[in-house]
Amino acid sequence: MKRIPALFQAALILAIMITTAIYCQASQPAPAKKTIAVAELMQETNSFSPVLTTRRDFEAAGLISGNDIIAYCRTKEKKGQIAGFLKAVDKFGRQQIRVVPILKARSMSGGPVKREVYEEFKKTIVAGLKSAGKVDGVYLSLHGAMGVEGMRDPEGDLLSAVRAVTGDQIPIGVTHDLHANLTRKRMKLMTFLVGYHTNPHRDFFDVGCKAGEILIKTLQGKIKPVMAYNKMRLLKGGGMNIDFLSPMRPIFRWMKKQEKADNVLWLSNFMVHIWLDDPELGWSTVAVTDNGPRLAQKLADELAKRDWAVRAAKHPAGHSPAEAIAIARSKWLRRKFGTVVFCDVSDAVGAGAPGESTWILKALLEQAPDLTSYLTIRDARAAMLAFNHQLGEQLTLTVGGKLDHVYNRPLVYTGQLIYKGIAPQGKTVILKHQGIHLILSELADSLYSPGYFKNLGLSLWKADIVVVKNLFPFRYRYLLYNRKTVNVMTPGVTNVDVFALKYTRIPRPIYPLDPIDTWRAP
Repeated sequence: MKRIPALFQAALILAIMITTAIYCQASQPAPAKKTIAVAELMQETNSFSPVLTTRRDFEAAGLISGNDIIAYCRTKEKKGQIAGFLKAVDKFGRQQIRVVPILKARSMSGGPVKREVYEEFKKTIVAGLKSAGKVDGVYLSLHGAMGVEGMRDPEGDLLSAVRAVTGDQIPIGVTHDLHANLTRKRMKLMTFLVGYHTNPHRDFFDVGCKAGEILIKTLQGKIKPVMAYNKMRLLKGGGMNIDFLSPMRPIFRWMKKQEKADNVLWLSNFMVHIWLDDPELGWSTVAVTDNGPRLAQKLADELAKRDWAVRAAKHPAGHSPAEAIAIARSKWLRRKFGTVVFCDVSDAVGAGAPGESTWILKALLEQAPDLTSYLTIRDARAAMLAFNHQLGEQLTLTVGGKLDHVYNRPLVYTGQLIYKGIAPQGKTVILKHQGIHLILSELADSLYSPGYFKNLGLSLWKADIVVVKNLFPFRYRYLLYNRKTVNVMTPGVTNVDVFALKYTRIPRPIYPLDPIDTWRAP
């Protein structure tokens, strides 16, 4: 009986303590929300293309501003960087992060962006930052290999403009494409950088989410990101840098293994867009750690060494159009269960080519009109002329070779008009000559997805040959239909042979153009 008062007393004390704790917690003001401004400006420039990238090119891919960005990325572009960033806000922000979306501008790769278009976008981003009030952090989704008419390193220029508004103390997190070309200026202006881990690119969402996580935890005082980077005298591309194939697969696996350590935030391996003629062109390695500058430099150095060790890896074999057609004919059994995919390497729109090459079309007309083939040519004039005719009419048009007069040649083509419609690429028509289905459009398309052909009413199961104009994404997106890939080499501005490119501003010496034995800049 004597124990009852003691137990009652203990219970009473415990109840008072819990009640007091709840009251104190409830009476404390909630932490002030942190504001993060978000903007995306992505375009990959081919310095050898004579076709400038215009505002219309951005509009074709989706040009959005203000609060519409959040709804768009949560519903229509759910796998993009901003969608991933918003996921990080939901997961790590604890409802204490206010997102201020400013601009989402993305374009197909191409020639340099027109100066007035870039200036318009920069003005929009700066104005959005100023009107946002107190900004605690900034997330910028940038390509890293964008060029602008009459300007070098526009992304560095944009970061300078952002810093002019925010000051030096506000953390700025940036994401870059794996083919980004880093500059000293850019590395000084950003707080941390997160690059893709995949080529073909398929981790946009994950990269945006990681950037959001690092930025939010930085604002919460949980981490302090520091970076180290190396600029390499290395200029390689053209297919040897696919992440899940040799020689890069073990390197990316090593990177992911290092990132499992708590103090390692991210490693990036930027294998550069080789068609950007720039004084700082070359591969780069970046390590981001939690307040560990020595560790960051050690990891960036080790990554560079691993890259340098595989520098002599050969590009995949290429074939002339005639050789490619012969290969397709020989695969008659495979064609019964799918198609042969021609990768138009030298007119790769996904790498900035104009998309108007006629070399493969010429070979098909001469050697394989009996095979069912689908191919595209960007030709605004021809597309609009055909669009004014009635379906079923037989038309003769001069196609291609109107933009790039160095490598491309116009070709006279006769075919029956079997389709016309309006697509994101503008007026689009199909002219059929025997088995050849020539698709003409006002703007170029890289044909990343089989959906392009499906939307035109073309079945990939019925095609013997499908010509795509990207170097990497089709290799997994066309797996259902593709029974054989053939890399077709012709004259063009996306030639993967760096010895054939007309560089005028790149650093020298650089491998493989020069016989050097170190990746470090002299």
